[in-house]
Amino acid sequence: MKKKVVILGSTGSIGRQVLEVVRALPEYFKVEALCAGANGALLREQVLEFRPAYAGIQDPAQAPLLEGLGARVICGAKAAEELAALPEGELVVNGVSGFAGMAPLLRALEAGKTVALANKESVVCAHDLVDRALIKGGRILPVDSEQSALYQCLACGDRGEVRRLILTASGGPFREWSRERMETATPADALRHPTWQMGRKITIDSASLFNKGLEIMEAAYLFHLPGKKIDVLIHPESIVHSLVEFQDGTNMAQLSAPDMRLPIQYALMGGARIPAGFGALDLARVGALHFCAPDPKRFPALPLAYAALEAGGSLPIAYNGANEVAVRLFLEGKAGFLDISRIVEYTLSRMERSLPRDVEDIYRLDAQARRLALEGAARVKRAERNAD
Repeated sequence: MKKKVVILGSTGSIGRQVLEVVRALPEYFKVEALCAGANGALLREQVLEFRPAYAGIQDPAQAPLLEGLGARVICGAKAAEELAALPEGELVVNGVSGFAGMAPLLRALEAGKTVALANKESVVCAHDLVDRALIKGGRILPVDSEQSALYQCLACGDRGEVRRLILTASGGPFREWSRERMETATPADALRHPTWQMGRKITIDSASLFNKGLEIMEAAYLFHLPGKKIDVLIHPESIVHSLVEFQDGTNMAQLSAPDMRLPIQYALMGGARIPAGFGALDLARVGALHFCAPDPKRFPALPLAYAALEAGGSLPIAYNGANEVAVRLFLEGKAGFLDISRIVEYTLSRMERSLPRDVEDIYRLDAQARRLALEGAARVKRAERNAD
């Protein structure tokens, strides 16, 4: 019996790779629903190929592109949420980018779905609500290569035997740049990732290590460990995706080529390992693996993440929301690369300290963080003009 899959964010980087896996393993999966934000043209092509029963688009203006294809069209801002809880769906892939992935994750878990999760922001911002929803019978299988690696390595021992989790980071394009040079980095510079092909937002986050800051918090919440037991190592080859160090000194690592389709396949298969053409690794060809500690002065995203995690409450929400605003401003040429961390630091220092009780609280705190981030960006600009 084929597993019925709902793919949220099907036109994005993760969604397209999920469909590559489904295309390679047609005997295992049936696409029940596809959902996109605004790329109606690509979604139309996907619907024509995979013939889902449902097609969702958040931009109503794109809905006419999906008419007459045999799929029931769901459109509007809540299309992803509606499809996340679809009764026919057995597995929900959450490939929605950023904070927007939170509501669909909660809807899916509350409906008791298994979620292949590629959206770290939803866990960072709503971890308490996620834990409550999981009690209702839902399940999370991580798709991000680092969290998938931790999930696999943790199976090698008891949680009480874990000394620390070690997330690896490629270091991005600025791994060897000085802080002074990073001040002048352009969006084109930041988008030249040395090992991964990803969407624009996560590629910038990889260059700044804000993705790793979010992953520190996500790992803490997914695996219920404090920040002091989670470390980061720069690993340029992106072959070791994460490690778990146990109390006896043993380190268990997950290794594969830097190919997101392998952790996607692992999640879709529910942890079963079957032959496929993704992630094959020739260590002799790789030759050598290198590791070093990240420099917190050049990559302040990491100390800011640990501080937000330790404070808890509203600060993880602020960390994410401010970063999303700052990255957008950087891509628009309205902020410098190192201004991203300055804007986030400004936001964290002025953010309301409170514990969100429900989704409405999270939305309110996210909105506050984004307002503070814009205020911080304006102050950074004024400071730069005064310095000139």
